[in-house]
Amino acid sequence: MAAGPATLWSTTRSGRPAGRFPQGRSVSTILVVEDDERIRSSMRLALEGEGHDVVDVASGEEAIDAFARDPTDLVLLDLMLPGMDGFDTCRSIRRASAVPVIMVTARSDTHDVVAGLEAGADDYVTKPFVAKELGARIRALLRRTRAADGDVGTLTFGDVEVVPDAGVVRRGGEEIHCTRTEFRLLTELARNPGRVLSREHLLEQVWGYDYFGDGRLVDVHVRRLRTKVEADPANPRYIITVRGMGYKLAA
Repeated sequence: MAAGPATLWSTTRSGRPAGRFPQGRSVSTILVVEDDERIRSSMRLALEGEGHDVVDVASGEEAIDAFARDPTDLVLLDLMLPGMDGFDTCRSIRRASAVPVIMVTARSDTHDVVAGLEAGADDYVTKPFVAKELGARIRALLRRTRAADGDVGTLTFGDVEVVPDAGVVRRGGEEIHCTRTEFRLLTELARNPGRVLSREHLLEQVWGYDYFGDGRLVDVHVRRLRTKVEADPANPRYIITVRGMGYKLAA
């Protein structure tokens, strides 16, 4: 997606991105998928300033090949790519892995955001953005990915079983595939049966965001979960919307 680096990052006099990420973080490998070379270089510079290893590619096809050869810890994926677009690229990666995926888009249109999340992305950022915000989102996603749930036993409602220690969800005895974000969301609801959980609470507990989350993240992931655990997703029995407040699990 064409855009000059000045619209993506604020820069210092030296030309390096301003607000570089704090040093001393644990190193992760991040796959950057962006067709604009200037933006890709800016993202690489900022992420390497954090201490991450970066693999960068210019197309969805290259991203799939690169990820198959050497899976990374997180994917930053531009939606508007030549050839295979970001939506199809995300679906392909998601079929093979639960790796955190952050969509990068120049548009904040609700349809694009929802479509990207429905494709399996965990979060999104809109251009132009600054390194500080992107870094905070990356750290939050990696932190929750590495965190152990620390639960013992199984959480149940209806014919659904959630096993936090094993990362497993079963419905009627059959294992259900969930992304990592879907699993954490379902676990948080199942830990609090009958309690209304606000979108803000869920953003903090599931995504690790305390100030910059978007309620659409919660809504779309709830909708995806319903297709997996509800007999009739359009008329949910378990994951209930409490208008103006949030969601609750009616066990």
